[in-house]
Amino acid sequence: MSLLRKHKLNYGWRLFLPLVGLLWLVIIAVAIYQYKNESKLREEIVNDEIRLLNSRIIAAYEQELDLMPVIQFAAKYYENSALNGIRISVYDNHGNLLYCTGTPIPSSVNGKTPPELIAANETGHGTSLRRSDVDPTQAYYYFGVRTSADGKIYVHTAMPYTSALSRELSVDKGMWLLILAMAIGTTIFAYFTTRILGRNVIILHDFATKAAAGEPLPRIDNFPHNELGDISRQIYKLYTEKDAAINRSEREHSIAIKATEDKIHMTRELSNNINHELKTPVGVIRGYLDTIATHPEMVPEMKQKFIENARNAMDRLCNLLNDLSSITRLEEGANSISNEDVDLNDLLFNISTELESINMTNNIHFSYDIPDGCIVIGNYNLLYGMMMNLIRNADFHSRGENCGIRLLSQNSREYTFAFADDGVGVGEQHLSHLFDRFYRIDKGRSRKVGGTGLGLPIVKNTVTVFGGTIFARNRQPHGLEFVFTLMKARQEASSEA
Repeated sequence: MSLLRKHKLNYGWRLFLPLVGLLWLVIIAVAIYQYKNESKLREEIVNDEIRLLNSRIIAAYEQELDLMPVIQFAAKYYENSALNGIRISVYDNHGNLLYCTGTPIPSSVNGKTPPELIAANETGHGTSLRRSDVDPTQAYYYFGVRTSADGKIYVHTAMPYTSALSRELSVDKGMWLLILAMAIGTTIFAYFTTRILGRNVIILHDFATKAAAGEPLPRIDNFPHNELGDISRQIYKLYTEKDAAINRSEREHSIAIKATEDKIHMTRELSNNINHELKTPVGVIRGYLDTIATHPEMVPEMKQKFIENARNAMDRLCNLLNDLSSITRLEEGANSISNEDVDLNDLLFNISTELESINMTNNIHFSYDIPDGCIVIGNYNLLYGMMMNLIRNADFHSRGENCGIRLLSQNSREYTFAFADDGVGVGEQHLSHLFDRFYRIDKGRSRKVGGTGLGLPIVKNTVTVFGGTIFARNRQPHGLEFVFTLMKARQEASSEA
């Protein structure tokens, strides 16, 4: 048994032999079928010629022409064709020979009416294939009979099976050469095809064996570019992706640990910043109140000044708490914020009117250049607070005289706005940190003017919540500009589309 296994044909030969055997069977069957059809077709061509000859002689009779010249012309006409040597006999309905060329064809065979004549008497024409009764050594290929319409005569023809007729009826050798060439080509094609498939199976078998044994896998380039190669590559990828998944899991675990540590660090830093920001106004309030309480003899003017300073510190503390509440709401409750269509032109008109009526700014003038019908998706109160934070930031820190917002561009989905001032701008190193919590360029000035350090982070979170983006850049020749986008209201975006 082991010896048989050792000398067993490989997969390529076991696939090639049955396949090529089946192909040869198909080719032989097709060749036989084609041979029969070709032979039948050639016979029909010769038969049609003889039927046509009979029909022409009958037509000459019906036209009352002399049949002998017609018969002689027909015999001469076919001398150089496959029908050379054809015999033609014309009989009347009593069996009397009227005309003939060549040896007359008898009207009876061994006292019996020949089958072609029997058929002609019934249907008007008939054929048969048999030997001649006149010359038994000569094999006659064809006997044909056709009767006239009035039944008075019939034409009896016979075609000897000559070498010329044999060639006419023989199937063209070119067909056999073509079939042989097809068979050889098919065999060669089957050989190389099964060889390739056999090699693929061997490579796949080797791969599976090494994979099962845990040995180093072959290079993925060695696999063929076909279905078996695709299967091998898929298995290869499964193995490599398994190792990659383990490494990725370990890497992601490390990243998750680092992210958790960073989050803890950021939370701790934020808590420290909040504590520091809260302690400052609380300490100021407590210091002024303690001074007033321990110095009852303080002059009224000084006491009133201390009370005003304490009130300012209290306002700053309230602003800080409000800003902390706003930024917490934006970061943790973004999904609960209701969206609505906001007419930005109306919102900015209301802000401009309020700023002028109650003189909310120190020394900066606010303006806007927004077209009518500029409707965005947002929340009126949050967008109002965002704009006020931008105006306060320009009022407190820009040292400029003017600030304003204008529409830069728009597309089918969103508007792009620019809020700018004509102040001193900021250093390039500060631009990327402007939206960080409690980040101050000039800490002393920021606290002096009452800033909380949360205005611009609130602005960024507001824009982000409503699907927009924002960045800051310095203007030329001076000033600071915030470029941000807001999504268009649905009905406006659909009408433009």
